[in-house]
Amino acid sequence: MATRDESFDFVIVGSGGGGLVAALAAHEAGLKPVVIEKQPFLGGSTGMSGGIIWVPNNPLMRAERVPDSFEDGMAYFESVVGPPDQGSSQARREAFLNEGPEMISLLQRKGVKLVRCEGYADYYDNRKGGKARGRSVEGVPWDGRQLGEWQSKIIPGMGKGMGMAVKTNEVRSLPTWSRSLRSLRTTVRVGSRTYLGKIRRKDLLTNGMSLVGQITKILVEAGVPLWVNTGVEDLVVENGRVVGVRAVRNGEPVLVRGNRGVLLAAGGFERNPEMRKKYSADTQPNDGQWTMANPGNTGEVLAAAIAVGAKTDYMDDAVWLPNPRMELAGSAVALGRQYPHALFVNKHGKRFVNESNSYLEVGKAMYANDAVPAWLIFDDTFRKRYPWARGLPTLRKLASVLPGRMPEELVTSGWLKRANTLQELAKQIEVDPEALLATIGRFNVHAAQGEDPDFGRGESAYNKVLGDPGNKPNPALGPVDTAPFYATQIYPGDVGTIGGVITDEHGRALDEADAPIPGLYVTGNMAATVMGRTYPGAGASISNTMTFGYIAARHAADA
Repeated sequence: MATRDESFDFVIVGSGGGGLVAALAAHEAGLKPVVIEKQPFLGGSTGMSGGIIWVPNNPLMRAERVPDSFEDGMAYFESVVGPPDQGSSQARREAFLNEGPEMISLLQRKGVKLVRCEGYADYYDNRKGGKARGRSVEGVPWDGRQLGEWQSKIIPGMGKGMGMAVKTNEVRSLPTWSRSLRSLRTTVRVGSRTYLGKIRRKDLLTNGMSLVGQITKILVEAGVPLWVNTGVEDLVVENGRVVGVRAVRNGEPVLVRGNRGVLLAAGGFERNPEMRKKYSADTQPNDGQWTMANPGNTGEVLAAAIAVGAKTDYMDDAVWLPNPRMELAGSAVALGRQYPHALFVNKHGKRFVNESNSYLEVGKAMYANDAVPAWLIFDDTFRKRYPWARGLPTLRKLASVLPGRMPEELVTSGWLKRANTLQELAKQIEVDPEALLATIGRFNVHAAQGEDPDFGRGESAYNKVLGDPGNKPNPALGPVDTAPFYATQIYPGDVGTIGGVITDEHGRALDEADAPIPGLYVTGNMAATVMGRTYPGAGASISNTMTFGYIAARHAADA
């Protein structure tokens, strides 16, 4: 079959946040871009996610007079991410902090409706430069019917899976709706929005779907080609320059040329067991068996970049997300590490981490402390306080989501272990009874006072805001002292790899000699992230891909 030849100014591979923002920026700069997506849906990992964007000193913060600055953002990078390296170089940090707010301004200028995530604190807000009020923004609930024929082409996301038109900044209030008036008001608001939307036959998109849907509408109206069902097979290099990609579109070979460059924004390699095993560190052996990432993230585009000489880093790491087994994913234990009357122990019955901290940090600690899997231990107070099914407390399903209604089958199936004493529980989970008793005994003494001298749990605003607002004296801490006691295994899942091509401050791929590869730009989870091996705040990976997608498009336009 003959290969068709298509020519554009800027070829963008991947339709997540980075790819779509790059298309917006390229079109605004006068270029003719094309977005290539191998799946039948647009949105990638961004569309599936909470859709939050973490950008220090962003325009919404300035409009609401929330204090922040470039200097505070840089101080936060230094205190959380640590010293610069190639993936998170000083130049890239400066570019992110300078251009991130401009990227948000582009979205606003083009008509994307965003709101601040007030109170969604930086993950390390108690470190230098951190902000307790948060630096994140997200899309408003948005009617997908505005997309017309493209409505069915947005990848299903978090809110759809929950069956609710819920903003990501509201999700944390739903499990504690019975614990505080504020949580109850939020839950009522979400329920009203959801059911009024259904009555009015709206398709309310929230989270990543809102962000992707809004940008898609703008691109469609601007006439930017969005190609789904188009898989990239390799890069086209002529005279040392990347000039396009070879792809298969709806079964037909096509050579897609990019006169100003090619941007790779096709996600990581979470779903490629061979690549996961190849690049895993000895300390974090992983083949992606617990990943929750986009099924389309299979790494072939990253492999194509490596094949043309791109240098890589952080390939062994990921955005770890500790989770229970799939059957418990919608229950209280999925959030148990952040709630009072619960803690993690390793295979030796010992605590090893601040359970309420960043999911990436906790996942790393699991690997480093013989805790794969870890055990979540909780008591009957926990069991009584929190709901065991996901959803809104409507009259029809009120009983199923009332706190304390734990299905007995969770125990009879063996998914939860239960015992009247901690000694008995220790025997069931095969940990040292004396170690477990000592661990929980020490934890209880301090937790009753709202303190954790060993790991600092409950000290940061982030720990508190994701805890139980009705628990005193600390939303994140409570003793594990009321029988019966329960345990379940927690695994180091992930939502994306964070390693990939090292790029410069313009988003250009670097080779082994640290020189830019002409014509090749990379962003998102297939680039070594500017966030380094950390996760500074809610939406850090999306802000990374969107900001450097924006930067790459503008650089290509100016080149």
